[in-house]
Amino acid sequence: MRNNGSGPNELIGESPAIAELRAEIERIARSDAKVLITGESGSGKEVVARAINDGSSRAQSFVPVNCAGIPETLLESELFGHVKGSFTGAYRDKPGKLEMSDNGTIFLDEIGEMTLRMQGLLLRFLETGEIQKVGAERVAKVTNVRVITATNRDLRDLIRLAQFREDLYYRINVIHLVVPPLRDRREDIPLLVQHFLRRFTQVGDPALPGQAYGQGNGSGRHYSPVRHISDDAMDALCAYAWPGNVRQVENVVERLLVTGRSDVVELADLPTEIRVPAGNGQARPGRERRRTIADDLFKKLIDDRQSFWQAVYPLYMNREITRSNVRELVHKGLEEARGNYKIVLKLFNMDTRDYKRFLNFLRKHDCQLPFKEYRS
Repeated sequence: MRNNGSGPNELIGESPAIAELRAEIERIARSDAKVLITGESGSGKEVVARAINDGSSRAQSFVPVNCAGIPETLLESELFGHVKGSFTGAYRDKPGKLEMSDNGTIFLDEIGEMTLRMQGLLLRFLETGEIQKVGAERVAKVTNVRVITATNRDLRDLIRLAQFREDLYYRINVIHLVVPPLRDRREDIPLLVQHFLRRFTQVGDPALPGQAYGQGNGSGRHYSPVRHISDDAMDALCAYAWPGNVRQVENVVERLLVTGRSDVVELADLPTEIRVPAGNGQARPGRERRRTIADDLFKKLIDDRQSFWQAVYPLYMNREITRSNVRELVHKGLEEARGNYKIVLKLFNMDTRDYKRFLNFLRKHDCQLPFKEYRS
C-alpha cells in the first residue's frame, strides 16, 4: 500500500509505527484468520479493516456494521436477516449482513457496545456457522465469512465488569492489531493535513502555486482560496495532542478550507484549542489524554449544573456518544450516590418527576446498572 496516496483505504504516513502496521496488514491479508483491531476513537480502525480486506482474495465484498449505532432489536435483524411478517414492518424477506458477506469480509465496528444477548448469538455463529433469521424456523449456513472486529474499549475490562463474554473475546482475538494514536506518530501529521487538503478540494499538490481549489462539484468538496499552510501553523498542528486522532484532523482541515479567506492558513486561523495548546505549547500530559467522554459529561452535570436531558440525552439520540459512554456516566453517578438512583437523578439535575422517565430510558437502551453493587 502506498503511504501518500489518496485512496480511502490507505494508511497515510511514513512513521515507523505506520510502516510496521502496514507490514502486518500485508501479512495478515493473506490469511482468513479473525482479526481484532483496537485503538482510540478516530484513529483509523475501519481504514485498517478495509486495507486487510483489499489485500485479500475477498476484496470484492466488505460489509461494515456499526454495533454502537443500532439498537439490539434491530441489530439482530441487521446481522441475521428476517422473514416476512416476523415483526411490524417486515413486509418481505431480508438477508442479513452475515449472509451478504458470504465469500467476503464482515467488519463489526465497536463490538464492545454489543449486548450480552447479541454476543451469544454472534458466538454461536462463529462456532457453528449457523444463521437463523428472525422469525424463521429453519437454520441456514454461511461458512465462508471472514470476521474482523474493532473497538476503542479494553475488552478485558468489560469482561471483569461482566459486560463482555470471555469466550467470545478469545474467538475474535486470533490476531490483534493496535492502531497507534496520532500523538505517537507526529511526523505523519503534515502528510495527513496535505492528504485532506487534496480530498476536500481537488486531486493535486497543494504546494504547487496557481492551483484553483474546489472547482469540482463532487460531494465533500469546497471552494476555497487555501493553497498553503504556514510554517507556524503547521508547527502548531504538529504540537497538538489530537485527542480525536485522524478524524479530528479531517474535521479541522475541512473547517480551515470553509473559513479560509486567503491562500495561506496562518497560526491565527487555527482553532483556539490548537493555537493555544495545554502545557505551554507542549502535548497534553498522558493523564489528561486518558480523560474519557464520561468524565467530561460528568463535569458538565456536576460542576456546570447542566441537566442530563440537555447535556447527555441529545448527544446519545444523535449518536454522537455511545451506549458505553452513557453506562460509564451512570456508573460514576451511582458511585457518587452509593447506588441510589433517586440521588443520581438530583446529581444529574433532573426533576423528581423525571424518575420513571430516566429509568425507562436506561432500561430501553441497556444502560441501567444494578444498584446493589454500589451499596457496600
